Amino acid sequence: MLMHPNTGRSYPSPVPPGSGWPGDPATSRTPVATDAANVAALAYAATSIAELDAAISVCRACPRLVTWREDVALVKRRAFADQPYWGRPVPGWGSERPRLLIVGLAPAAHGANRTGRMFTGDRSGDQLYAALHRAGLVNQPTSVDAADGLCTRDIRIAAPVRCAPPANAPTPAERDTCAPWLDAEWRLVAPHVRVVVALGGFAWQIALRLTGGTGKPKFGHGVVAELPSGVRLLGCYHPSQQNMFTGRLTPAMLDEVFRDAKKLAGIK
Repeated sequence: MLMHPNTGRSYPSPVPPGSGWPGDPATSRTPVATDAANVAALAYAATSIAELDAAISVCRACPRLVTWREDVALVKRRAFADQPYWGRPVPGWGSERPRLLIVGLAPAAHGANRTGRMFTGDRSGDQLYAALHRAGLVNQPTSVDAADGLCTRDIRIAAPVRCAPPANAPTPAERDTCAPWLDAEWRLVAPHVRVVVALGGFAWQIALRLTGGTGKPKFGHGVVAELPSGVRLLGCYHPSQQNMFTGRLTPAMLDEVFRDAKKLAGIK
């Protein structure tokens, strides 16, 4: 048992559902998906974001990912050795009625897999939330843990893979098994969404599939696709440490994307 760095409460790693972790949507009675068929059934049956988030957060359908995320939670990184790790799948974060949906890739082993909140606790998240704050889309520029007070009225952040994968590379079978979770999330938020921002080429292809688009136009930073559903899709390089370090993506480039996204979504 280790102490949460914000709340002062102690938890084992991984964190059991219903044990009081900040923002934990599940309880000890939340149904657990153990294979692809279970994922599809539970995702299809979800009638609210809260129900869906709870089911996602206890999923055990991919044995390799379950083993990896839990091993990371036990071994930890030296910098976080004194902290408990979430060590479970990471549900989407943000508004249940978003005008802007941001699609990423997968949780980071020592980021969201540690904190339990999407894009939180790693350098990619540092860049993303700082840009969202500069755009007026979140209330603060930092996102360090699930109890830090971060909130939003207009956006939601989701990912096509919910568990931290070894070498940041889920297998095709793991991506397919996880896909119904994002499909269900889109079904629940789609009536409100006006703009989707895809962080990287893989997220672009996922977003096209979700929104009924085709393979054209091709992904590019700043590219805008007008989709048949009326939703606009914006491409953005992923705010990874490598992209930011090499200058492929800069804070100014992030600002431009989210300034455009906010305007197109009609967010004041």
